[in-house]
Amino acid sequence: MRAVTGKAILAVAMMLALSACGGGNRSLMNLTSGDGPDEFAIVPPKALEMPDTLADLPAPTPGGANRSDPQPTSDAIVALGGQPSAAGGIPSGDGALYAHAARFGVESGIRDALAAEDLEFRSDNQGRVLERLFNVNVYYRAYRKQSLDQEAELARWRKAGVKTPSAPPSAEAQDAWQDQ
Repeated sequence: MRAVTGKAILAVAMMLALSACGGGNRSLMNLTSGDGPDEFAIVPPKALEMPDTLADLPAPTPGGANRSDPQPTSDAIVALGGQPSAAGGIPSGDGALYAHAARFGVESGIRDALAAEDLEFRSDNQGRVLERLFNVNVYYRAYRKQSLDQEAELARWRKAGVKTPSAPPSAEAQDAWQDQ
């Protein structure tokens, strides 16, 4: 009887310990795990029309315009609050910014290269056995050495006399403010 009670207590303790690990919403790190946005909620579809005869229908153009969406890209840009005339290229007001950012050259395919390097880095830093077994996210711990301490960096720049924009308060300052 004692063995059964001990096992039951151990099982309850393990369930409580596991349930304590399940807090927070870190959906930004798992963007590919969801269904993604509903494009019809962003760009409402136009009404479908039935032509007088089916012979009036144009030939299909995969990836091209169609009768209900003659300009799908422009419609999406307008629905998101943009201007279709500004699509493509670098705006004239941003030319100097782009030139400064590209002064050391621009590597084509940088996104693919970074994705491959990130995949390799994350596969080398997968976490401990139990973390992998219970699918615990180790994203922050894997990148801890590469993260920036914003308070220390802000203090360093201000000490050097550089005018800096305000930064969000530290977690300690936020906690102190909430305790008031």
